[in-house]
Amino acid sequence: MSEKCHSILLDRRGRPLAEIASVSVDLEHGHVIPEHFHPEDQLIFASKGVMTVHTKQGVWVVPPLRAVWIPAKTPHRVAMSGMVSMRTLYFLPRLGRALPKRCFVVNVSSLLRELILHACKFPKLNRRVPAQRRIIEIILDQLQAVETIPLQLPHPSDSRAMRVTKELFANPRNQRTLKQLCKDCGASKRTVERLFIQETQMTFGRWRQQLRLLHSMQLLASGEKVTAAALDAGYNSASAFISMFRKQLGTTPSRYLALGTSA
Repeated sequence: MSEKCHSILLDRRGRPLAEIASVSVDLEHGHVIPEHFHPEDQLIFASKGVMTVHTKQGVWVVPPLRAVWIPAKTPHRVAMSGMVSMRTLYFLPRLGRALPKRCFVVNVSSLLRELILHACKFPKLNRRVPAQRRIIEIILDQLQAVETIPLQLPHPSDSRAMRVTKELFANPRNQRTLKQLCKDCGASKRTVERLFIQETQMTFGRWRQQLRLLHSMQLLASGEKVTAAALDAGYNSASAFISMFRKQLGTTPSRYLALGTSA
């Protein structure tokens, strides 16, 4: 059962105290924040380490210098891979009206990174203070211009497709074909293929590739070498994994994750 968190932007009568609040925390590898939800929208930023956000709708992996947007009242839990420096901004829901009403991962530009870190120096940002109002406005402008990146894995809702995903989540390196997996799920291969497209907007093959990519990123963040992460994620070789990674994210795994080491 999700725990409801008290608002940090409203007083007991529901009146706004400020527009944005911040929380900064450093967390150990393996730490898990149990499922909960906030009355505010959230931007969770990873200045170091990798966070994995779980909701009923799917999984979002947040590597260094990326952030995830979590709309208000969305139950979620967060797991840490490697040492994580988490910086969170909370927004009054009316501020994020122009943003999607779903979770998404974004690249954090140099400007947005500095804005987040600067905002975290203030427990709260209030529009009635001119200097703080300017910070709020620039942050909102930057959020509306961010580039989303493909680091999410949506969950199917059909019980038959969920049996397939449960087996693969338990062992991402599983090499069984979809036809073999379907023997235990109570549906034909064609039915499960249709369910994945309908409910995740991905083919089964694309979904499986995404699972392996996200799993490998968690392993790399926890200190695994590229070859070990590739094999554990189900790739036959490190070169095949690096090729896929470069195709998906535009650079090698080592360079991608190294972006956050100096933050």
